[in-house]
Amino acid sequence: MEARSFVLRGVLAGAVAGVVAWLFSLVFAEPQIEAAIAYEEGRGAAEEALAVAAGAAPVGGAEEEVVSRGVQATLGLGIGMVGIGIALGLLFAVAYTLLHGRVALRPRVLALLVAGAGFLTLYATPFVKYPASPPAVGADETIGDRTALYLAMVIGSLVALAVAVVVARAVRARVGTWNAALIGGATYVALAAVLMAVLPGLGELTINAAAGGPRVAETPLPLRDPAGTIVFPGFDADVLYAFRVASISAQALLWGVLGLVFGALVERRLARTEPTVAAAS
Repeated sequence: MEARSFVLRGVLAGAVAGVVAWLFSLVFAEPQIEAAIAYEEGRGAAEEALAVAAGAAPVGGAEEEVVSRGVQATLGLGIGMVGIGIALGLLFAVAYTLLHGRVALRPRVLALLVAGAGFLTLYATPFVKYPASPPAVGADETIGDRTALYLAMVIGSLVALAVAVVVARAVRARVGTWNAALIGGATYVALAAVLMAVLPGLGELTINAAAGGPRVAETPLPLRDPAGTIVFPGFDADVLYAFRVASISAQALLWGVLGLVFGALVERRLARTEPTVAAAS
C-alpha cells in the first residue's frame, strides 16, 4: 500500500477517535471543569472581598465572554478533540508507514503497538511529571513556564524512546527478542526517570515559591485573611483526581480507537488488494 493510502486512513481513524474521546470527555471531564470554574469564581470573589477590606478599590464587572461556556463545553470541545485526533492520525500514519514492511506483524497488531508507543511517549510519561489540571489550578503568570516544561518532557520522552529502540536493536542478536525488549523498556524507564528528576515541579517555579514556598504542584491552598483564618477552602482534591482520571482515560481511549480503526482499515484494504494481485500474477 502506498503512503498516501496510509495517510488517508490515518486521518479517518483520527477523526473517529476524536469523536469518541469528545463524547467521553463530555460525560466525564466536563462536570469536573464546571466544578473547577465555580471554585475559581468563588475564590476570586473571596480574594476581591479581602482586597476591598484592606482598602483596595473594587474591581469592575466580569468581562463578557466572546464564546459562551455552553458552546465551549460542547461544540468547541468537539472541534478541538476531532482536530487533535486528525493531527495525531497524520503522525500515526507517518510512523506506521516507516514500520510497514519492516516488521513481521499483522497490520492490526502493528497499529496497536504504534498507538501504545504514541500514548506512552506523547501523553502518559509527561502526565506522570506534569499531570493535566482543570481551570483554577495554576497561576496565569506561569502559563509560559508550564508550556515550556511540558514540551521539554514530551521531547525528552521521544528521545528516550528512540534511545531505547536503538539499544534494543543493538542487543537483540545476542540476547534474543524478548530480552532485548525488556532491556529497551528498562532503558526508557531509566531515562524518563532521570528527566523527571532534573525538571522542576510546577510548585517550584519562582512565582509559586514566592507566594507559598516550594511545593510539588500549583494546586491552590486555602485562602486566609491577615489573621490567618481560612476564608475560602483549598481546591477540592476529589475534583482534581476525577479530572485527571478522566483526562488520561480520554487520551487512552483516543489512542486505542485510533490504533484499532486504523488497523482494521488497513487490513480491509489489504484483503481487497491481495486477491487482485494474485489473479494478475
